[in-house]
Amino acid sequence: MARPLWEARITVTGRQLVFGSAVGVCLSPWGSPPLALALGLLVALLVGNPFAAQSKRFTAPLLQWSVIGLGFGLNAQQAMQAGREGFIFSAASIFGTLLLGWLVGRWLGIDRRTAHLIASGTAICGGSAIAAVGPVMRAEEGQMSVALGTVFMLNALALFLFPVVGHALGLSQHQFGLWAAIAIHDTSSVVGAASQYGDEALRIATTVKLARALWIIPVALGTALLFKTPGAQVKLPWFILGFVGAMLLNTYVPVLQGLAPVAVLVAKLGLTLTLFLIGAGLSAGVLRSVGVRPLVQGVLLWVVVSGVSLWVILHSV
Repeated sequence: MARPLWEARITVTGRQLVFGSAVGVCLSPWGSPPLALALGLLVALLVGNPFAAQSKRFTAPLLQWSVIGLGFGLNAQQAMQAGREGFIFSAASIFGTLLLGWLVGRWLGIDRRTAHLIASGTAICGGSAIAAVGPVMRAEEGQMSVALGTVFMLNALALFLFPVVGHALGLSQHQFGLWAAIAIHDTSSVVGAASQYGDEALRIATTVKLARALWIIPVALGTALLFKTPGAQVKLPWFILGFVGAMLLNTYVPVLQGLAPVAVLVAKLGLTLTLFLIGAGLSAGVLRSVGVRPLVQGVLLWVVVSGVSLWVILHSV
């Protein structure tokens, strides 16, 4: 028997009220990246996201503009130094992760495309890398969903786990920023974890991660050759250019420096809201789609990348 119309309206209104209240908490002085992600997960799993389509549409642009806003809090010379220092770490870890991902994928019997998507997401920048590499290799929707679900779960765990490990090991701001940029998948969780650790960690992590994201281009081109995809087109991550532009304006246009704290504050609020929307986008279907073997591949890659990069940073930085 169908429910009365008034009951359906109350149910929808209640879900919207829960969603709106959670957003209010995220944007309040008590809000933080881990809390935002946790609230998003609770909303998704307990009551469901009443604005699922809108959340999916706005999450990526909100993250991109938030990253651009963070550029107003950075100095160009300091950022270039951090980017140069992180280049060697990034290059070695990216190629090592892709190779290990191929070997582990073969060992576990995962199809080539899914294994390569998970490895690419782990190596570069999570969902953004998967979204860029997937069309180049003509990946199917199911393969994309498995890779994105795997990376999402590990990305969420990293946001909570990395700051705890960093403090337990006594990592400096510099060390933690490098480690987060190399070992955490998505830019959103990299910035979220680093912002909990400190301003210097945030500066280094953001700069190194965005420089790392530029590796999407050569990796995508290499993917097209590997999977023999003719006419493949690779998109440049435009928001990275916006981040660099904001950083240059903050460094060389003194009149804008007074507005920089406001821009950074708005950007951090945008990032917190982004993490809430990411959490609210989770569903039981996403969890079911992953499967055991892809999750094992993702965990193995993540543990190796995190452990090796941490050891190198502890002994060289």
